[in-house]
Amino acid sequence: MQQHNSDPTRQQAGGATASVRILLVEDDDAIRRSVGMALDRYGYEVSAAPDGLTGLEMFRDGQHDLLLLDVMLPHLDGIGLCRRIRETSQAPVLMMSARGDSLDVVAGLEAGADDYVVKPVDTTVLVARIRTLLRRATFAGPPRADGRPSDDGAVLTFRNLTVDTRGLEVRVDGEPLALTPTELRLLLEFVAAPGIVLERQTLLRQVWDYGWDGDSRVVDLAVQRLRRKIGAENIETVRGFGYKFRR
Repeated sequence: MQQHNSDPTRQQAGGATASVRILLVEDDDAIRRSVGMALDRYGYEVSAAPDGLTGLEMFRDGQHDLLLLDVMLPHLDGIGLCRRIRETSQAPVLMMSARGDSLDVVAGLEAGADDYVVKPVDTTVLVARIRTLLRRATFAGPPRADGRPSDDGAVLTFRNLTVDTRGLEVRVDGEPLALTPTELRLLLEFVAAPGIVLERQTLLRQVWDYGWDGDSRVVDLAVQRLRRKIGAENIETVRGFGYKFRR
């Protein structure tokens, strides 16, 4: 099998590696085969389902490092499937929209998806997004808005919110809080720069690894989800610019 310039593996105990497992849920046979073959060429281990309910069963029966979901699916659509996944898992979710339709995109991000791609899918774009989500899910150290590492062992407290930037643990009122990798990375950007306005494009570069101007809706919807979990009062909207974490 031809291997590309990537290392689609994850670490296991003892230093061993295993292939990254992706669950692809797509009802179009041709797209499902072509996307599956493309990801296989990059070394990913792909399981595929033709509809939402089958995808949900496969998700529950196995362990997957990332989920790639079409929006329009029979029996259970991609939005509903994403919501069901988020009930028990914080695994990265990448949505595929046939039209890049605004309502589809917003609904997917609100349901808990981390990012989206528009069909027909460009393989290089798809793999780049997958790599970014996987890096975000396994990053070992906390980022800062200025690119410098934060202090080792720093435990930051803001009102009822505690963030362990080394242990990557978040608590609200003393209780552990489950965040998706995207939400955690976003929160770490905020707490590394309290009181400083972070523009949407800056957050796209720092959190989503966009090297170009991307869709700022992914930022807005991720901030909205994060606010629901940590308290809306912690993140202030600065109209026309971006967001600021309250000191």
